[in-house]
Amino acid sequence: MQRWTNRGAAMDVGGWLRRLGLEQYEAVFRQNKIDDTVLPSLTVEDLKDLGVGFVGDRRKLLDAIAALRGETSAPAPLSDAPLAIDEAAKDSAERRQVTVMFSDLVGSTALSARMDPEDLREVISAYQRCVTDTVQRFGGFVAKFMGDGVLVYFGYPQAHEDDAERAVGAGLEVVVAVSGLKTHAPLQTRVGIATGLVVVGDLIGSGASQEQAIVGEAPNLAARLQGVAEANSVVIAESTRKLVGNLFELDDLGPKNLKGISGSATRAWVALRPASIESRFEALHAGGLIQLVGREEELELLLRRWSKAKSGLGQVVLLSGEPGIGKSRLTAALLEHLANEPHTRLRYFCSPHRQDSALHPSIEQLERAAGFRREDTPEQRLAKLEAVLAQAANDLTEVVPLMADLLSIPAGDHYPPLNLTPQKRKERTLHAQLDQARDWPRASPC
Repeated sequence: MQRWTNRGAAMDVGGWLRRLGLEQYEAVFRQNKIDDTVLPSLTVEDLKDLGVGFVGDRRKLLDAIAALRGETSAPAPLSDAPLAIDEAAKDSAERRQVTVMFSDLVGSTALSARMDPEDLREVISAYQRCVTDTVQRFGGFVAKFMGDGVLVYFGYPQAHEDDAERAVGAGLEVVVAVSGLKTHAPLQTRVGIATGLVVVGDLIGSGASQEQAIVGEAPNLAARLQGVAEANSVVIAESTRKLVGNLFELDDLGPKNLKGISGSATRAWVALRPASIESRFEALHAGGLIQLVGREEELELLLRRWSKAKSGLGQVVLLSGEPGIGKSRLTAALLEHLANEPHTRLRYFCSPHRQDSALHPSIEQLERAAGFRREDTPEQRLAKLEAVLAQAANDLTEVVPLMADLLSIPAGDHYPPLNLTPQKRKERTLHAQLDQARDWPRASPC
C-alpha cells in the first residue's frame, strides 16, 4: 500500500480517501504518484486533471487538503465544522474547447396532460437516468437537468482528444437507449450537438442551486439544433462535423436560420450512424494528409524491414510513442510506398469505447476483409465470410461456424452444429483467428 507521510504521521491513500467518502479516487491518486510532498499543494486544476469531475467531490478534497496544511499531527477527521479554505483552492473560470450536447424528451407536454404526475415523474426520472448512464460511458459530464432536457459537456472537466466523436457517438446511443425504455409510454428524444470555445467554471448561485456556468455560443447552438431535430435524431453543427471527419454517416440539412444565433445561417447535419471505415486516422483526415516531414530515417527503416519480409525473412516492427507525434502518419506513408506492390494488409483498431469487447478489433478487421455492407442479408454475409476464410483455411467445416458465431451471423443448416462448451468454443475461436493471421501471409507478405 502506497503511504503518504504528513509531518511524521503515516497516512495511506485508502484510509484518507475513505474518511472523506471518496475511495473511488484511490487508484487514480496512486497512479499519479500523489505523495506527502505533492498532496498539500494540489489545486482545483490538479483535481480536474485527475478526473475529479463533481464539484462536491472537489470541494471535499480541497477542504481536507486545506486542513492538512494547518495541521501539526495526523489529519483531522471530517466534521460538520467548516474548514479554512486556501484562496488557491477556489474554483476559477477557464477557457476551454467543449462539445456541448443537449438532449430533450419529445412530447413531454402531451405526456403531462394525459399522465398522472407521479407516473410522469417516473418517466422523466427513467429518461434522465438513461441519458446519464449512456453519456457517462462516453466520458460525458452531465452538467444540468432542465425539466425534460439534459445538458452534457464533452471536454470538461476532463478533456479528451476525441470529445467531438464521443459526443456524436453518445447522442446516437441515447436515441437508441431512450427508445428502448420500458415506461408508461413509448419515449422519443432529439439531440443537438455543437463545439466551440467557452469560458467554464464560474460558480453562480448559492447553496443547493449553485452550479458551474458555461459561457459561449456552443450551449445555445446545441439547444437550437436540438429544436430543429426530428424525433429520434441527432443534429450536429458544422464545428462538430469538421472534428469528426468521416467517422459518421451524415445527412446535410443545409443552412438553418436559428433563433438567437447571430450572423449568417448555420449549417447543420444529421448524424445517422457510425461509418464503416478502415482507418480512423484516414477518416479524420478526409481532406488529405499533410506532407511528412522529419521522418525520413524512420521510413527508410520500415522499408528495409519490408524488403527483408519480401525475401522470406519474417520481420516485426513495433512503433510506439506519445499521442500526436505522427505514428499513424508514418504508417500511412509506408502504405503509400507499398501501393503498387503485392501485399496483404491486416489492420486492427482498438477503441476506449469497446473495452468490454476484447475481440472487437478482430471482428472489425474480419468484417472489412469480407466486404460487409449494411444492406447485406445474413445469407450474403455468410457467403462473403466463407470466401474470405477460404483464402487461408483448407477446412471450413469448423472455422466458418466459429467465425459466423463471432460475427453474429446465423449459419443455419449449412454446417453441422458444434457441440462445444463455452470455454472450448472460446479456445477454438482464438486458435482459428491465430491460424488466419498466420496463413494469410503465405499468399503475400503482410
